[in-house]
Amino acid sequence: MREVYIVGSGQIPVSEHFDASLRDLAWQAITPALHGTGVKVPDGIFVGNMLAGQLSHQQHIGTLIADFCGFRGTEAIRVEASGASGGAALRVAYLAIRSGELDTALVVGVEKMTDKFGSEVVSALSTDMDGDWEAAHGATAPAIAALIMQRYMHEHNVTLRDFAEFSVNSHSNAHTNPNAFLRNRILPEEYVKAPMVAPPINRFDCAPDADGAAAIVLAAGNAAPRSHPLARITASAIATDALALHDRSDPLTFMAARQSAQLAYEQANIRPNDVDVFELFDRFTIYAALSLEAADMAARGEGWKLAQKNGVRLDGRIPISTFGGLKARGNCGGATGVYQIAELVQQLLGEASDNQVTDAHCGMAQCLGASAATAVTHVLERVL
Repeated sequence: MREVYIVGSGQIPVSEHFDASLRDLAWQAITPALHGTGVKVPDGIFVGNMLAGQLSHQQHIGTLIADFCGFRGTEAIRVEASGASGGAALRVAYLAIRSGELDTALVVGVEKMTDKFGSEVVSALSTDMDGDWEAAHGATAPAIAALIMQRYMHEHNVTLRDFAEFSVNSHSNAHTNPNAFLRNRILPEEYVKAPMVAPPINRFDCAPDADGAAAIVLAAGNAAPRSHPLARITASAIATDALALHDRSDPLTFMAARQSAQLAYEQANIRPNDVDVFELFDRFTIYAALSLEAADMAARGEGWKLAQKNGVRLDGRIPISTFGGLKARGNCGGATGVYQIAELVQQLLGEASDNQVTDAHCGMAQCLGASAATAVTHVLERVL
C-alpha cells in the first residue's frame, strides 16, 4: 500500500457566480491546483457534486469537466454523498492511488446553488433526507437541525447564547479569508438577536448556500516532488448512520461521525489531542458542537463549552473553521469537503497568512451528508 500526497490545491472565492457555469468554476479551481505539480494529465478525475442534476440540469459531471479541461480519454466520475460528496470523492481517489491502480488523481468539488431560489432550492436540498418519511412531510435541513438543537438544549441545560461563539469564531476567521462569502464580523449580542429560521435555529446558526469550486491534486509517493514540504494523507475513513433522524437510537450522537473519526485515528495512529486543527462541518452551530463530541474532543453534552472556553479559535486548544467554515466561508454542497482539504493544506504548509495556526503539523477534516447520515474523515500531516 503506497503513501498518498497532496501536491497541489486551488480554490475560487465562494460567492454567487451567476456569470459562470459548473465547468467554468471547476476549471478556475483546477488550473492553480495543477500549476507547478508536474502533472500534465491526471490518471483519474473524481468530482464531488451534490445538486447539479436538480439545480443546473446537468448530470455526467465527470465527463463534462474532463472534456472542458482538455482531458478527454481520462477516467472521470462524479461521486455523490450529499454534503460529504467532496470528502467521498477524495476517498475514492485516495484508494485508487494507495492500491496502485493510479499514480496521480485530480479531485474537484464544484457546486452552483444560487442560480435557482425559493422552493426549488429547498426541494433540491431536501433530496438528501429520507424522501418517504422526512422530505415528503415537509422536513427541511434547518427543521431537522432545529429538532436536534432543541433536544440538546433541553437535555444539557444549554441556552441559545451558549452557541454564539461558534458563529463569532467563524465570522472572525472568514474576515481575513479572501475566498469567504461572508467576511463580516459579528458580536454575541447580534447572534442572540438574529431572526429565527426554525426555532431555536436562527439566521446566524445557518451557513449560507453559495457557489464554489476547489481542487486538489494527489500523487503516489514515487510520483510526488520531494523538494519542498508536502501534506500526506495518513487516514481516510467513511461511515454511515440511519438516514432518517427518527430511526436513530440517539439523535444527539453523530454515530457516523464518531465511527469515521475513530477509524481515522486508528489509521493515522494518533489521538484526538494530536490534532492541531480541525475543519468540521458547521452547516449549523449545533453540528459544530456534536462534531466535537463525536471526534472525542469534548464529552457528551459539552461540545458547546469549547467555544465558551475559547478552545475553538485560531489561538485556542482546538482551532476549528479556521477560514470561516461553512458558516462564513459558505456552504458549497459537494465542494465543501474539497475546500476543507485545501484549507488544511494551507495550514500545514504555513501558507494560511492571517489565518495561520501556529505549529500546525497534523490536521483533520470531516464533512457530513445530511444530518450526519454519512461522515467522511481525513487526517493530513506535514512531511518534508
